Amino acid sequence: MSGHPSCRRFSEEEIVRIKDMNKAGIAPRQILSSLRQNNPNLLAVSRTLYNVKAKIRKDSLGGRTMIQALMDELDENGFKYSVEHDCEGHLTHLFFTYPISIALTKSYSTVFVMDCTYKTNKYKMPLLDIIGVSSFNSCFYSCFAFLQKEGEKDYIWALSMFRNLLGVSCQPSVIVCDKEFTLINAIKVVFPSTTNLLCVWHIEKNIVAKCKSHFEEGEDWDTFLSNWTCVRNSVSESKYHEALQYFESRYKEKGVLLNYIRSTWLPLKELFVVAWIEKCIHFGNHATSRAEGAHGILKKYLQVSTGDLSMVKDRICLAIKNQFQEIKAQLSSEKINVPRHFKIPLFKDLVTYVSVFALEELFKQYKKSKFDIELLACKGHFSATMGLPCSHKIRSLESEVLDLVDINQQWRLDMRSFSEYET
Repeated sequence: MSGHPSCRRFSEEEIVRIKDMNKAGIAPRQILSSLRQNNPNLLAVSRTLYNVKAKIRKDSLGGRTMIQALMDELDENGFKYSVEHDCEGHLTHLFFTYPISIALTKSYSTVFVMDCTYKTNKYKMPLLDIIGVSSFNSCFYSCFAFLQKEGEKDYIWALSMFRNLLGVSCQPSVIVCDKEFTLINAIKVVFPSTTNLLCVWHIEKNIVAKCKSHFEEGEDWDTFLSNWTCVRNSVSESKYHEALQYFESRYKEKGVLLNYIRSTWLPLKELFVVAWIEKCIHFGNHATSRAEGAHGILKKYLQVSTGDLSMVKDRICLAIKNQFQEIKAQLSSEKINVPRHFKIPLFKDLVTYVSVFALEELFKQYKKSKFDIELLACKGHFSATMGLPCSHKIRSLESEVLDLVDINQQWRLDMRSFSEYET
């Protein structure tokens, strides 16, 4: 009987279930497995399911083109979006953000990570993913932009839309990205007062790819990496020049290697060397690993790389809603639950008002101030980058109680709720 297409049809109830599961982003094979659990005699195959999904999609368009339907959906659901078309009327750029993402973006507007991801849609348009950082040191999707290509003008357009979304009073302090000069130049144009940091992980990865072949023994290579790390971790400009001078004298015979370092990375030293980046408030973000992780999660929702823009938008919304609910639940939980080791006089005015992540960082500084007999000279890096009191400040407290005013708004729970936003 399974050879007859008419016997492989789904019932009306099964089609309703397919619509619901498809809307929830459940993979086709899992939909079929679920249907077979309820109906062991089901004769439908994967092609039957794909045909039903195609019909559902066609019905949802209602005679509109995919782009027309997408624009209508964005309007109906309160999205903030902007589009660009070419002279023939074809869509070339699409910037959009979900309403709850706007709330998160404006609440956490200090640090953002930017990176493009690929293989997300059948048009092969690069997707610029802008990631924010919450009070709990977790990331969230801020906004997205489908671009025609990764040119400077494309990035300037997308970042200009992002700037308009934030408003004049919420300009970011730090943007982290890879060594992509078109994006770096666009950041300079659109956010001239924002500090741009380069991903240190990608720098190390590039150096391994370009330099490791110049060494035969593993020990020599390890020594080279250690010396380079000393250059990158220089805590002051004078220390940087000392470390660089030693590095260049040590490897003066490897001219090709030194020329690569000098021409590629040293001109960008202000974007990744500790002496410069530890002067800005980046909350510990100096790599694009957050964006890489967000890309991975997003592609699990997408499942395929051949969906149209409307389908990609729907799956992105699923990811955003689940992410937002996690943040909202954690915010509520940390306002009422206090880990036992934080019940000390120092944190009396902070617990339930400051995130657990920030309290953990403060607790580490507290232990240093209490148990380290001699603290190293304070360079101000911790407070400057994290927005939290350092061990020196804690040791000097007369009241032995930290005040909320000493805590950067990034870590404050009492200043946000998101209760008015429903997913």
